[in-house]
Amino acid sequence: MLSLQAQNINPNMATKHTSDIKIAIELDENRVPEKMAWTARDGGVANEEAKAMLLSLWDSDQQEAVSIDLWTKDMPVDEMQVFFHQTLVGMTETFRRATGNDKMADTMKDFTDYFSEHLDLKKDIGKK
Repeated sequence: MLSLQAQNINPNMATKHTSDIKIAIELDENRVPEKMAWTARDGGVANEEAKAMLLSLWDSDQQEAVSIDLWTKDMPVDEMQVFFHQTLVGMTETFRRATGNDKMADTMKDFTDYFSEHLDLKKDIGKK
């Protein structure tokens, strides 16, 4: 089980809050993920099934991203393509908010549009 904790420390308040996000991964005999479920009690999520996850953390000391990318063996390719597209769109908007670099964010958005168009994803969005 992967367990993440976030602490909210507000200098104007005397209280400290820790929030947990837990990811349980069931592996087969070859250590390939078969099932994943996540829980974030503060967000009202309990044991919610997932078929894929991409997690990146920044290691400031090493100046590099550390990533855990997992998907279950029954994750369909068409859903993986939509998952990646939605992740790239989300990263684009996060990049814009975090850096204020609109020019690069617009370039990233152009790529997400290209990605969607060339994988013909528009037809798949909202189908299920």
